[in-house]
Amino acid sequence: MNDGSKKSRRRRSSSLLYQEPQESMEQLNDQAAIPNLNANWVNAKGAWAIHIVLIIALKILFSIIPGIERDTSWTLTNLTYMFGSYLMFHWVRGIPFEFNAGAFDNLNMWEQMDNGDQFTPTKKFLLTVPICLFLASTHYTRYDLTYFTINTLALLGVIVPKLPVSHRLRVSFLSGHPDDRYLDER
Repeated sequence: MNDGSKKSRRRRSSSLLYQEPQESMEQLNDQAAIPNLNANWVNAKGAWAIHIVLIIALKILFSIIPGIERDTSWTLTNLTYMFGSYLMFHWVRGIPFEFNAGAFDNLNMWEQMDNGDQFTPTKKFLLTVPICLFLASTHYTRYDLTYFTINTLALLGVIVPKLPVSHRLRVSFLSGHPDDRYLDER
């Protein structure tokens, strides 16, 4: 009784990691046609300074809350910055603008920056900021093991996705395999 009305079930891979495939020639042409406003701002004047300003503002915010000690305020500053950085640069894919025919839909912002080139001055700066914040927060928490462990895990969560070995590498249990999302939309 195969009348064709049953939907075939797609076999799913059990792998937690998958590599995002390279763009087709058509996608590469779309990417080159119009400047990527989503990722080009990181090379603009003042874009680097905003990270320092945000860290200082977070530190002031957590320091003025009554009952929060210096150790905790530094760790909260570190965690908040690292979470925001991960969310902005590594979690969200695509761009919020609809002018490029979806050319960057499968790339996160880190992969879009500087046309995907590794170790550009901007990427070096954005790799250095979390490390310096980690060192400062570790120093000001007086090398307490609990705070050190929390800060180290936060640092690893932000640094590992920035490394070249993680370029286009996805963790499927966090965001799902893109083929599954495409099938859900249909």
